[in-house]
Amino acid sequence: MSSASAQASSPTAVVDSVATPSLFDPISLRGVVIRNRLWAAPMCQYSVTEHDGVPTEWHLVHLGSMAAGGAGLIVVEATAVSPEGRITPADTGIWTDTQAAAWARIVRYLHRQGATAGIQLAHAGRKGSTWPAWGTPERGTVPAEQGGWPTLGPSVLAFPGYAEPLALDAAGIDTVVTDFVAAARRAVDAGFDVLELHAAHGYLLHQFLSPLSNRRTDEYGGSLQNRARLLLRIVAAVRAEVGEAVPLLVRFSATDYAADGWSVDETAEVAAWAAAAGADFFDVSSGGNVTGVQIPLSPGYQVPLARFVKDNARVPVNAVGLITTAAHANDIVTSGAADAVMLGREFLRDPHFPLRAAHELGVQLDYWPGQYLRAAWPEV
Repeated sequence: MSSASAQASSPTAVVDSVATPSLFDPISLRGVVIRNRLWAAPMCQYSVTEHDGVPTEWHLVHLGSMAAGGAGLIVVEATAVSPEGRITPADTGIWTDTQAAAWARIVRYLHRQGATAGIQLAHAGRKGSTWPAWGTPERGTVPAEQGGWPTLGPSVLAFPGYAEPLALDAAGIDTVVTDFVAAARRAVDAGFDVLELHAAHGYLLHQFLSPLSNRRTDEYGGSLQNRARLLLRIVAAVRAEVGEAVPLLVRFSATDYAADGWSVDETAEVAAWAAAAGADFFDVSSGGNVTGVQIPLSPGYQVPLARFVKDNARVPVNAVGLITTAAHANDIVTSGAADAVMLGREFLRDPHFPLRAAHELGVQLDYWPGQYLRAAWPEV
């Protein structure tokens, strides 16, 4: 899709805001009201012990604890749209009705705790068929005889240390689009309120976007418009499938941190095109597509990237990355740098972080779980 054709269609989503929003102000996306702007980032658990893509009791407890702890939006981990789209054999999936039914149980629990339920739809591409990050000393590509599979990518170019992928042909690209659309339908039918497309961290959609991993010479390679074509096709196709009521997020890695790689300027341009094609909100992370780069880690190190995308694409964004305190999270929102924040590791350390953050910021919440009211901080 060219920039001209993408811009011809106008997004219909409206992000409700107040003059100076703060961390615990609600936000509305396409009429889906999220109770605050403190969101749980998608975090892979590598905990599907049967290797069938079906989420387990671990996922129910892991995600449910953050919902009871006051998170506004919970985006569940990178969930594969096809078997070959998994990062590891222990990943969750949503390519079967059995998987969707298991997710539906979890979604019902998140809703009962007052949280908004989102799912990150993903395809790992050349970074698939790898060993999980914990539970085994093995690293790299899982051999076929141990449950691995051939991986796919835009080009025959391996991620360092992994097996070489097969380059997707035109029919294979069409299948990827179909898989994302079918997964989106299953997710909505399972009760998810929000969908997110994973175009970050070196996975398939990011691989197409970056010239460091995309060496194609057809209509999916070369120019920025061509490299963005697959993502924009999926955005438009998912929007057509799920209708106008479902918010659609896109997670970007805003930079490869490498010369001649994917850049924040390109991210902003493609975000604007994606908004015109039907996306509503952008989750701004960074890195993951190449190795050997220097990432400037510090608290909130990705916030400037989020602000750049917000200001230049004129789209709403959230910020993520080493945000660990209530004051910092609130400052990001009140300063206008981002419209929401996502926490990952801090939620793992403290699933009830929002309840504590509200206390530290002097905000009275009406969604403390009744079972926990005895632990609520007394008024001073």
